[in-house]
Amino acid sequence: MTTQHLPLYAINGDQYINGTWRAGRSSRRLDDRNPFNGEQLLEMPLASIADLDDAYQAAYRAQTAWAQLHPTQRSAQLEKLAHVILNRRDEIIDWLIRESGSTRIKASMEWQFTLNLVRECATLPMQVEGRILTSYKPGEQSFVFREPLGVVGVISPWNFPLYLSMRSVVPALALGNTVVLKPASDTAVTGGLLIAHLFEDAGFPEGSLNVVVGAGSEIGDAFVEHPVPSLISFTGSTDVGRNVGRIATGGKHIKRVALELGGNAPLVVLDDADIDIAAHAAVVGRFLHQGQICMSVNRVIVDRSLYADFTALVVERVRKLKTGDPAHADTVIGPVVNQNQLDGLLRKIDAAENAGLKRLCGGPASGLVLPAHVFGEVGADQELARDETFGPLLPLLIAENEAHALELANASEYGLSSAVFTRDMARGLNFARGIVAGMTHINDITVDDQPNAPFGGEKNSGLGRFNGHYALDEFTRAHWVTWQPGSHHYPF
Repeated sequence: MTTQHLPLYAINGDQYINGTWRAGRSSRRLDDRNPFNGEQLLEMPLASIADLDDAYQAAYRAQTAWAQLHPTQRSAQLEKLAHVILNRRDEIIDWLIRESGSTRIKASMEWQFTLNLVRECATLPMQVEGRILTSYKPGEQSFVFREPLGVVGVISPWNFPLYLSMRSVVPALALGNTVVLKPASDTAVTGGLLIAHLFEDAGFPEGSLNVVVGAGSEIGDAFVEHPVPSLISFTGSTDVGRNVGRIATGGKHIKRVALELGGNAPLVVLDDADIDIAAHAAVVGRFLHQGQICMSVNRVIVDRSLYADFTALVVERVRKLKTGDPAHADTVIGPVVNQNQLDGLLRKIDAAENAGLKRLCGGPASGLVLPAHVFGEVGADQELARDETFGPLLPLLIAENEAHALELANASEYGLSSAVFTRDMARGLNFARGIVAGMTHINDITVDDQPNAPFGGEKNSGLGRFNGHYALDEFTRAHWVTWQPGSHHYPF
């Protein structure tokens, strides 16, 4: 599959507002660089508060006409978008590698996930259903309609920038809303500007999608506080998500929130598990995209009877992982996204070693490339097990039995994804349902997001569910409408 016959998009750092490209009016500028080699990819003026307001006003003006299109027309637009994404495969993957540090393996997965999502969302406009209710009032007709929310503000992260932006943008548009998207500064192109080009190429109307690249310290609160959006969809850290929720629900203009936040995914290996399969899954589930995925295996909980053999298999696999240039097809571990991220990971490694934890493998960083680290016999109260680690660090914990394994799996403030390995399906289902999380996979990795399945977390991992018909609840509102045929019998 190739796209070389298409001219590349001219991405010059302009904002995309009301169907036009224009320079941001902030005094601040963005220096967007390749995390592997430091190459400058983009230098651009950022969006100001005035730019943000223009974007929201453009979305507001465009929303009614977009919502009034027949559902088949909105579906057709999304089908055009899927076609564009298909034809731009190589260009999209190249940007993901260069800007987000994605390995070619991960970038290809992200492109495929995005294409699948758009194809699935193309069916959403025809899935909107209302209800006819039985009225308590004689002769009255009682209806419930599902209406678009209006304008949706989307704040997306840097780790899966294309997919996690599109996961909110596309269903919102499919269901008659318009969108203002603010991507992470580390991935301004793949999380925002490239997406704007894709939508423009597909012929979406002016104002339906607007993209503002701005500093969180300058426009972040205003993005949430603005009176126009009815929903803020945020994907990112729990700490920032808390602030988004606080502003959205406690400010002058109360609005809905959809929050997909951090995770501390457990992968549990019960005493009857196939440890070859489980060890393979643990390594892939942790070290895909350098562990920079909210669903990543963040801790492995192994029954004591299997611990020694399982650990040996994990270490053997990890030592064979190729690190380095993410553009190479066989590279498994590329760079983390920036120096701050690396510094945080190095602090965690130092803290683990100072606490006396056993480092089973690892090595020094080269630039922003940190080799895979595995720590053994980690206690549940240790930082590596307690907190989300967004990087290639894997702690192994020992469970005394199944009950203890479940206790450890739930010993977290997070509840996003999880996994359990067992040869017994009934046992696996029973264990899975005991985990307080939005998703649990039996005999598979924790990293899975399918466009027709509910995606979301419990506890401090977020609010709401994405994907498929579950998106109908997030991106539309229930509107009760009644009709009376004639005279009324009021009490006075």
